[in-house]
Amino acid sequence: MKVPFLPPIARWLVPALLALATALPAHALRIKEVAAVQGVRSNQLTGYGLVVGLDGTGDQTTQMPITTQAMQNYLLQAGISLPAGATAPQLKNVATVIVTAQLPAFAQPGQAIDVTVASMGNAKSLKGGTLIATPLRGADGEIYAMAQGNVVVGGAGAAAGGSKVQINHLSAGRVPDGAQVERSVPT
Repeated sequence: MKVPFLPPIARWLVPALLALATALPAHALRIKEVAAVQGVRSNQLTGYGLVVGLDGTGDQTTQMPITTQAMQNYLLQAGISLPAGATAPQLKNVATVIVTAQLPAFAQPGQAIDVTVASMGNAKSLKGGTLIATPLRGADGEIYAMAQGNVVVGGAGAAAGGSKVQINHLSAGRVPDGAQVERSVPT
């Protein structure tokens, strides 16, 4: 096959343009990065739970009887009940917490989302604790996710001889990928 006549400038311009086009990187953008779909948004979830496994830094149950009640309810659900007339135990290794998460738009069942945990009692620290299974509800009262896992606290503290040093909050933390979506939000 014979190539039709090309002017002299085109003989070097066409290959140069082809080389330039293949050398430039392509910038692909996802639609969600440049557009917003009307009526589609994330949803706030919240729940009430218990963090266990604290090293004596949990709630003082004499001042926070809700912690004892929540622990007794949890044990009852597990089939364990305290004997009648038994005094409530001092649970220095347990803290009552509020659990929050943001359910992204188009989240599907089985997807993992991050969770924030904050003490609602008088716990000194949630460091080293584990959040036990906590249902997370939407504004409509329905359960959309279940949270559970090890709490990561972004602070540090030390005390000795009457002195105390603390960096950031020890009574709040995160559980990365700590909730599993149970149901999607209808759109």
